[in-house]
Amino acid sequence: MRRHRRTITTAVAALAATVLLLAGCGSGAPAAGHAGHEGGDGGGSSAGGAGHPAAPACPPTPQLAAPPRRVVTMDGGAAAVLNELGQRERIVGTAAPDFFAAFTGTERTELDSIPVLDPGQGTTESVVAAKPDLVVGISSYSFGGFDGTPSVERLRQAGAASLVACEDAPSPVQDIDETYAFIQQVATVFGAQERGTQLVDRIRAQVAAAAPAPGTAPVRVLALSSAPQTAQPLMTQGGSGLANGIITLAGGQNIAADQDGDFASLSAEQVAALDPQAIVVITGFSPQSDAELTAAIRSSPVLASTTAVRENRLVTVPQSITLSPSVLNGQAVATIAKGIHGTG
Repeated sequence: MRRHRRTITTAVAALAATVLLLAGCGSGAPAAGHAGHEGGDGGGSSAGGAGHPAAPACPPTPQLAAPPRRVVTMDGGAAAVLNELGQRERIVGTAAPDFFAAFTGTERTELDSIPVLDPGQGTTESVVAAKPDLVVGISSYSFGGFDGTPSVERLRQAGAASLVACEDAPSPVQDIDETYAFIQQVATVFGAQERGTQLVDRIRAQVAAAAPAPGTAPVRVLALSSAPQTAQPLMTQGGSGLANGIITLAGGQNIAADQDGDFASLSAEQVAALDPQAIVVITGFSPQSDAELTAAIRSSPVLASTTAVRENRLVTVPQSITLSPSVLNGQAVATIAKGIHGTG
């Protein structure tokens, strides 16, 4: 079955807290991949039950007679892919520009030059008004999954094709092949296959350079995007998400990898028994600063006995490059590898 990319947009900032309190969140529940976008409006739909929006079907790769001339990106992550492929001038607007926060230097300057249609998740009105012939996003939830976002059918009626990151992948995910596939998919649509190959090769090289030395024992990892609450289950990343692949490539062993879902629920007792040796702090969900969130996780009584806290082995990465296909997925691998192996 085709697996939806379960990251979600700024529309569900208000849902993030609810999701983090739910036990047993399986593969049908969306990972809050974009839930912590700064400036999110909290207008998420509950069509999916239990506060979760329903996952729209992933559209097939569009077959266009010529490369699109007017493109809207539903998030800054998709915009960054197009920018790397030399297609920035075709972007007439983007939603969710908070993804740009992970970029620096020339890349950040180029991305900041893209017009912002909507600082949140991208409304139907703002997207259609831009008159795109193609709309690109890294999440199927951006295409009608939340109130106000345009469905694939609505875009078709407006004359726009849709291109979304969706991938068949077994669980647990052990790599970032989903990212490579999306980049190559986008490159093909734009006739930029050579640039796509170069970008994939560059990310592969970053991943290879970050890999721990052969024979290095995997480090047991707990991934958290909020501090544990007393008497509540810990919500972490399960085996089906891209984060699991990134942690694996970094030489980590996700302690919830055996749970088939992007999100997983662990009791305090389970965490204590599994004894994570490192904690990956995924930022972008909490209103706290990165430093405040990390400090809150470090000081949690639930985690006090873990090796990770006793050895102060916590590493912080943004959700925008860890939970979703991104040109910076290789950077996420490198950051986690360095942090969990204590190499600096």
